[in-house]
Amino acid sequence: MEYLDVVDENNNLIGKNEERNIIHEKGIWHREVAVWIMNEKGEVLLQKRAASKKQYPNKWAICAGHIDAGESHEAAIIREMNEEIGMTLAIDDLEFLGVYKVEEQTENIINNYFNYTYFLKTNWKIEDYTICLEELSEVKYIPLVELEKSVRLGNDEMTFTKKSYMPKIIEELRKRL
Repeated sequence: MEYLDVVDENNNLIGKNEERNIIHEKGIWHREVAVWIMNEKGEVLLQKRAASKKQYPNKWAICAGHIDAGESHEAAIIREMNEEIGMTLAIDDLEFLGVYKVEEQTENIINNYFNYTYFLKTNWKIEDYTICLEELSEVKYIPLVELEKSVRLGNDEMTFTKKSYMPKIIEELRKRL
């Protein structure tokens, strides 16, 4: 069972944790991490979620996940990158972009969270990634202009296009081309 720290609507720890399924069932505030990975050509890494995933099966996403109870956001992003795509890095390899408040509801869950968001510039090729098949089915790079278009059009094949913070993310990615 996966337990997550509970936070209030201002991202303050309240000294309690809860099982992940209950957090999503009740819409309890918690913390997550994400990293936007860009290669030297200015392409952004996307990963296709496995068909077996409860939330967003077969949808394109970025490397992300929950911060476990008692875990720091720095440790969580390092863990997620290693688990999902086989990257082993130090936190100093990543650039912290900020924390974004997200309120979303899908047919399966109510997901209220604070997203600790990072950026990584890499020279890795697609064949360098080792994906966890329980989590993902494939990875690919797309040009930033294609990502921008998908966000502008609200592409339903991607998990993040309708999130309110995406214009800020696009701006941050453009700065790092």
